Amino acid sequence: MERLLWCFLTMISFSQAFGHEDMSTRAFVFPKESDTSYVSLEAESKEPLNAFTVCLRFYTALSTVRSFSIFSYATKKSSNDILIFWTKDKGYTFAVGGPEVLFTVSEIPQAPTHICASWESATGIVELWVDGKPRVRKSLNKGYTVWTDASIILGQEQDSYGGRFDAKQSLVGDIGDVNMWDFVLSPEQINAVYVGGTLSPNVLNWRSLKYKAQGEVFIKPQLWS
Repeated sequence: MERLLWCFLTMISFSQAFGHEDMSTRAFVFPKESDTSYVSLEAESKEPLNAFTVCLRFYTALSTVRSFSIFSYATKKSSNDILIFWTKDKGYTFAVGGPEVLFTVSEIPQAPTHICASWESATGIVELWVDGKPRVRKSLNKGYTVWTDASIILGQEQDSYGGRFDAKQSLVGDIGDVNMWDFVLSPEQINAVYVGGTLSPNVLNWRSLKYKAQGEVFIKPQLWS
């Protein structure tokens, strides 16, 4: 009985504790569909964003099964201030401030996938790079400013600030190497990140990550290292 109680308290303390550590060889693993399992990230910068780049790797078998969230950045202004989402049978949906664009892709290969998504307010230009290759640039929400005090979630899509998750939009699989900058990376910089460079990210830094895990989330060695 005492051992069971100790195990229970250990699980609770893990789910409530904030970590701050170097995750460079590890990934978060979401082993099953859920509306209660997620990782909350704390941004290093609290400033509004007039430009950004998000890069990460993920590994899932869901792409031909259903849609799922990849990166959810909500503010009090918009629950989809930044959203990267896989839409089944369509491709990657990229939202800034609510409006969104679609980068058409038939499916994601069952292999670790690297993506970088960038946007700038001055021109509205958005870019999506998949495994080091750029998609055709698009335009989105020119003149907008991404708000402060963000709720940044991996594993779920926020339909309200910090919540209203849907299990059918959850990620099942691995995600890691999540880095974010408050400017648009150049093609040369994105290629450097794709092959393992870091370029000192100043919003989210996977090598000095502030995070809080909730529910059934595990930290495991990266399968793509």
